[in-house]
Amino acid sequence: MLCRLQSCKHLKYNSYFVEYMNFEKLPPVESAKSLLDIAFGKAREKGSQNKVEGNSWAEILAKKESLKLDVIKDVLTSHLERILSSFPQTEQLPNFYIELMKLTLDFPELKKSLGAVNWAVSRVKILHKDAVSKINRGREVERTKTLSREFYGRISSTLKQIDQNLKYLEESRRIMKTYPDVKDMFTVCIYGFPNVGKTTLLNKLSSTKAKTAAYAFTTKSINAGYSTFDGVKVQVLDLPGTLARPEKMNNIELQAELALDELAEVVIFVFDVSGASGYTLQKQIQLFKKIEARNPLVYVSKTDIPGGMPEKDFPYQYLSFEQLQEKLHARAREAAKEAEEEAKAEQNPAGNL
Repeated sequence: MLCRLQSCKHLKYNSYFVEYMNFEKLPPVESAKSLLDIAFGKAREKGSQNKVEGNSWAEILAKKESLKLDVIKDVLTSHLERILSSFPQTEQLPNFYIELMKLTLDFPELKKSLGAVNWAVSRVKILHKDAVSKINRGREVERTKTLSREFYGRISSTLKQIDQNLKYLEESRRIMKTYPDVKDMFTVCIYGFPNVGKTTLLNKLSSTKAKTAAYAFTTKSINAGYSTFDGVKVQVLDLPGTLARPEKMNNIELQAELALDELAEVVIFVFDVSGASGYTLQKQIQLFKKIEARNPLVYVSKTDIPGGMPEKDFPYQYLSFEQLQEKLHARAREAAKEAEEEAKAEQNPAGNL
């Protein structure tokens, strides 16, 4: 369970961190029409601003058109290549993000759309090279005009062919912007219904200097905090719990369930017995049973308000905050030891013989 993510076994736990994808920064994907408007506009601007010299009108026109075609090619390829580079390379992503993309997107359509954009980049370059070569060889006024019109038409057709792909990439980008930017590190997941005190516990477990970020989706969110236990960097995730079937879960709930399955080294279940959260104890027990096989640590919040202390018939053994901290420190020490032993075994495989 410890090294569920591939890269963790190659790292010491006191530096247990891998660069992650910040989906918040994915730039918008323009439509085919927008890209063509930008490219043709810049070409007209360049053609009117630049003074071109030549021995004849045919030579001047050929140079002007070649310059405009250069601009169109450069603008389109730079925009399309930016789209390709901004979307993550799946082979470089932790499994959590790959599964998340499969869960929330039409994954084959995403790959198909990126492939279409890559095709368009090659196509634009080929059309440009062919047109400029013919213009510079002929340098006849009418032929230059004809070749330019043909280029504009073929470029427009190329972009229109991938318009649906561009629209799907923009749709995907909007969904991916809701992804939490979790890190590939030792992870503690706090689980339970909204308003039971999970975020308060998150803030107590994370040092005051730790960064806490919320990724909102409708009225719910995934919160992430960071701290250090016995020299081990720890990510603490506040995950919203739900009793709904997977097909009825919203985007953030699907993300939360996946994070629980893919990332959680330790799970803390938070109960609120006071009723202040709006969820009955029976409902909370029902949710607890959903993850009971993971042997979660049990914590009771809001014990300082009336009705907040569990009765004698409370069915689970729960931990105080201090006891919870002790358990997490112990788990962190175990994780660090296992990671170091695995790293040593990989570095010296002959020693295992």
